[in-house]
Amino acid sequence: MSGPGLESLREEVMSCRRCPRLVAWRELVAAAPRASFAGQKYWGRPLPGFGDPAARLLVVGLAPAAHGGNRTGRIFTGDRSGEWLWAALWRAGLADRPDSVWRDDGLVAHGVWVTAVVRCPPPQNRPSPEERDNCLPYLVQELAALGGVRAILALGSFAYEACCRVLLVRPRPRFAHGLEVPLAGGRTLVCSYHPSQQNTFTGRLTEQMLDGAIGRAAQLAYGTGRG
Repeated sequence: MSGPGLESLREEVMSCRRCPRLVAWRELVAAAPRASFAGQKYWGRPLPGFGDPAARLLVVGLAPAAHGGNRTGRIFTGDRSGEWLWAALWRAGLADRPDSVWRDDGLVAHGVWVTAVVRCPPPQNRPSPEERDNCLPYLVQELAALGGVRAILALGSFAYEACCRVLLVRPRPRFAHGLEVPLAGGRTLVCSYHPSQQNTFTGRLTEQMLDGAIGRAAQLAYGTGRG
């Protein structure tokens, strides 16, 4: 993050302990790494967003993965979902490389900011409504600090519903891959299935589908996309 608004938000997010269940889980996971990550020091804290402070495209996911972002210290980094997302952003010209492995690996995002509704990994990837609502003010602040955002890509129904709450979308259309919802101020909310293994392994979400959603969101954000 850079800029005073984003920097202060980063510090606020990283020090958050609002949700006892999530605090306990993220720290328990960090204290007992998987065998495949033995010797690595887990981040074990809430995750701020990451990307280009001048972004006109915002990508919103569900939450960090317990052994992904909770380990690496960057959202959508170190797990299969992140592999899919950053490869697609790279193909769209929104990142300087197709992979993201660690918070200090030098990855640069171009014109996109990546974040999540919930900033700590929830057990079974299922935050409670209270945990979601505890985190929503961070998304509100993020949107305010990223004043140039013109398109928001929601990855999955959880992110979509949270964005609708924050953006006061009423009535709320039913979630669907490829759904576009016009927002106040000329912005647009675009939907995609989440690049989780549950979706990518089964073929519910293909690379072509994810590329299409990102390309459309970039087109709405920048007029002709980036590439």
